Amino acid sequence: MKVAIIGGGGRVGSCAAFALQCSGVVKEIVLLDANQAAAEGEALDLLHGAAFCADQTISAGTYADCASADVVCITAGLRRKPDESRLDLINRNVGLFRGILQSLKEAGLKKDAIVFVVSNPVDILTQLAVEELGLPVNQVLGLGTALDTSRFCSLIASSLKLAPSQVRALILGEHGDTMVPIWSSATVDGLPLLKFPGVTPQFAKQLFERTQKSGAEVISRKGGAGYAVGVAIREVIDTIALDGRRILPVSSQQAGAYGIRGVCLSVPTVVGRCGVVDTVEVELWPKELQGLQASARALQETRSKIR
Repeated sequence: MKVAIIGGGGRVGSCAAFALQCSGVVKEIVLLDANQAAAEGEALDLLHGAAFCADQTISAGTYADCASADVVCITAGLRRKPDESRLDLINRNVGLFRGILQSLKEAGLKKDAIVFVVSNPVDILTQLAVEELGLPVNQVLGLGTALDTSRFCSLIASSLKLAPSQVRALILGEHGDTMVPIWSSATVDGLPLLKFPGVTPQFAKQLFERTQKSGAEVISRKGGAGYAVGVAIREVIDTIALDGRRILPVSSQQAGAYGIRGVCLSVPTVVGRCGVVDTVEVELWPKELQGLQASARALQETRSKIR
């Protein structure tokens, strides 16, 4: 499988490439960036470690390389300026993103190519990709709340001194202010998380609040997320490459799950080689369902304001 990473010279794109190199599942990784020298430098650095990782082709490229890519992963984006509103940042990123989509259309994409959006606001940009690329809806998905879910599980495990890989708990909805923690189905190696000692309403509230603010916490301490988002990207791309049919909280256009239509956000989604295989609509607590539907309304309202 060939993966093209747009924004591969930046922090998120290069961390994603490194995670993909370490897992060794995909055969070819191509890095594209507006800063060609940065893409070439990252590709060269990765190439230097190839002997100890996997037999892969790693290079810097151009949009022409996207025409033969099985997965096009878009990580390019802009950061907020001082005193800039969230909507202003969204509109600036939408302008950049539309330019990327136009370049992809001009280069051409494979009939079965998957477009995987990571750039923020990921749900809005995933919706734009659905609307403007003309691909089947299942072939366009966004990272959604996969990173939030990983943060959620990892922070739960750290707080309760549990093995992180045994904690299973979801964040659904928007990758943003209206994200929804799904405590109703949270488990530790199949055991109900809410039955564990120390898991009180206060614990749940504080843990979710820290999860919500995790991105800002990382930005304030080191300038931006990298490793965790790289691992989350790898999880989705490897699942596509292996036709894993795994349930992941990725963003895709909804067609009725939980009463939501015509908006991209994260629900439990079966992911495979064709992208979105199916959605899984398990019963949620009433407040979780209400939160998910409120998240959809907030995203629709934001989408209506975009220039």
